[in-house]
Parts: sequence; structure tokens; C-alpha cells
Amino acid sequence: MDDLVVVGAGPYGLSIAAHAAGAGLGVRLLGRPMASWRDHMPDGMYLKSEPWSSNLSAPDGRHTLADYCATRGLPAEHGTPLPIGTFSEYGMWFARHAAPEVEEMTVTEVTPQGGGFRVRTAEGPPLLARTVALAVGVMPFVHLPPALRELPPGHCSHSSGHRDLARFAGQEVAVIGAGQAALETAALLAEQGARPCLVARRTRLNWNTVPQPLDRPPLRALREPHSGLGTGWRSWVWSELPWAVRRLPAPTRERITATALGPAGAWWLRERFERRVPVMLGHELHRAVAAGGRTRLGLTTRSGQSVVLDTAHVIAATGFAPDLARLELLDARLRAALATVGETGTPELGPGFESSWPGLFFAGLLTAPSFGPSMRFVHGAGFTAGRLVRGVRKRLGAGGRSPGARPIAPRRAAAGHPRTYLR
Repeated sequence: MDDLVVVGAGPYGLSIAAHAAGAGLGVRLLGRPMASWRDHMPDGMYLKSEPWSSNLSAPDGRHTLADYCATRGLPAEHGTPLPIGTFSEYGMWFARHAAPEVEEMTVTEVTPQGGGFRVRTAEGPPLLARTVALAVGVMPFVHLPPALRELPPGHCSHSSGHRDLARFAGQEVAVIGAGQAALETAALLAEQGARPCLVARRTRLNWNTVPQPLDRPPLRALREPHSGLGTGWRSWVWSELPWAVRRLPAPTRERITATALGPAGAWWLRERFERRVPVMLGHELHRAVAAGGRTRLGLTTRSGQSVVLDTAHVIAATGFAPDLARLELLDARLRAALATVGETGTPELGPGFESSWPGLFFAGLLTAPSFGPSMRFVHGAGFTAGRLVRGVRKRLGAGGRSPGARPIAPRRAAAGHPRTYLR
């Protein structure tokens, strides 16, 4: 029986496995390395975060993004956007040099068994583990607006469903959303010969400003400190003090998760976007129907006026909605038994990222309502990996395996959950 099975091999899973191996645990890492970055982001996209805040985490502090770029003669400079492809290649390099071997297995079920867990895969016999860390990334939680869910195949897609946008050359494409994914997808569509139009409920688009230099006068640096999530004291708290966020009341954490670091475009994208993409701001999507080979969208303005938009395809860049109910690989009875954060449908976690079911740990997007906005970004992987592995060691120290105690009574989630965006 393994000490720890990590499900998912993105930035969080790789970092957790690296720390677990460094702590001497018997760990197995299951998944396709950097899958969402390699398979679900269009060619031509750039990393929105700064290179120095986009590191995966190894216990010795090595194998940073800057280390990788130095080996390839690539720039990793503050204020210079880095291609998504370079970041994906960095993750693969980290997997080879800093983490245990990644076993490319598809996990189909995690079920309690005895004092631990049985982990079934599509490729072989089940594994037995004393503890499990679910670092499944964002893809299980793709969010489509209700109006788009009944469209026939081929009429609508999510922005995470495309590696190559060139297939839309010459076509009209309505892009729904106002965050970085929507803005960059629309710009890339225009640059590859499509005719995009951005549709958003917001009445104005938000754009990040050019980052301040790292070296600044002391008083200015004190007023607006740099952090992994941006400049300013509020961003610094979300970035550097996730443990403090967890101590806040659940309603406060829910509000922070739903509102902090909301949709905004990167400063380096603004000119590319505004030069080529028309926008329909203040338009609420309420209906979508197939009309032959095209799609007809029913929109409503803030003043109540009805507008119809006819388009060849719709791309919903509408983020991800974390919800345990959608995590189908987790045993249904176990899912129903977990305590949740208020009305969010996400697991309530202890200081070591352990859920109310002993030995079951979570990482990444599902943990944002417990630890705050940094869990939506790569930057949160460092804090998560160290804390989670200490939590696993503490659990294993209680007799060497997870006890079979029943979890605490759950708090049921409501039907609606706040939308969360990850970049």
C-alpha cells in the first residue's frame, strides 16, 4: 500500500509529488503531465503571470522557471510575457528532474477501503493508498452558461476546447466573456483570419496596467508591494497569507473567492485586441438556438432592449465552476459525506489541505474557498505542496495509515456556485 497517491500531474500535482518524495514518502503520481496546458490552450497564448511568480515547487527551491529558461537561453524577465508553450515545456522539464515518475494513467474512481483508499484506473489493476491527494486541475469544472448547454454539437464550444483556432478562419465567432481567456481568444481568432465579436455582460472591460519595476524607491515599494498575484497590499495578502485567509469565516471566504482578482485583460494584449475585435458590452445572453448551420443568440441590454446576434460559432470563455458534485471520479457516497464551505460545493479543508474525510486531501481550484484566490493560480502550488505534504505526514503518523473514522457531518451546497477563473 502506497503512502500517497497524487491524482493529477499539473503544476499542483507535480509540486506535491516532488515534496512528498523529498520527505521520504512512498508516492505515486498519476495523470498526463501538464495536460490542461498542453492540450487545452490555443497556440499563441502567453502566460499572464510574471515568470518569477510562476514556479512549480521543489523542496530544495531549485528547478524554477528561471532555471529552465537559463538552460535554453530563453528570457524570463519581469514585464516580459512568456509563451504558454514555454511554460508547458518547463512543467515537463520539472517532471523529469524534480518529481517522481509520472504514470500516465486515467483515474476512474477513488473509493474508501479499510483505513485507506482504492484507486481504480482505466489502464490496470487498482492501487491501494493510505492517503490520496486530488490535484485534478480545472477541466472537470468547465462552465458553460445555461443558455448554451442545449445547442447541438458543433455550434458551441468552451475556450479550453481548442489548441488550434485557425479552423475558424473566415468565420464569424461570438466569444462570450470578459476575462483574459475571452480577450486573448478573440484577439487570436482575429489574427488567424476569423471575424470575432466579444459579447459580455459587463459595461466596460478591465485591463491590468504595466507592472511596476521590481526595484523601486522604498516608500513606493512599501505602499504597493509586489506579490505573486500582483501589486498592492490586498493582492499581497491573497498571495502570501493563504493560511490567514483560511481562518476567516466561511461567508467572508466565499465573498473573497467570488470577487477578488476578477476578470481583466493583460496590459500587453490591449492594443492587439482593441485594434481588431468589435465588442458588445452590457449584453446578457438569455437564449441560443441552432438555425441551420449557424447559431442565433438572444441578448438583452441593460436597458431591456432585445438584440439578436447571428454567428457561425460560439466560444464560451466563461471560466470554471468548482463543485464536488462534478468530480465524478470520487466515490458518490464519499462526496456526499464531505463537509463543504458554506454554499460553494467545495470541500472545507484543514490547515494541511485535508478534507473532513481522514486521509483525503485536495489541491488547486477546489481549495480556493478555503485558502483564497492564490489557489486559482500556479503561484499557489508552492504553499500548497509544503503544507499538504506536512498534513499527509501528520495523518500517516497517527498509526501509519488513515483511520477509518467517519467524517464530520457535511454542510450541503446550494445549486448555484460562483464562477472562478484560472490563469
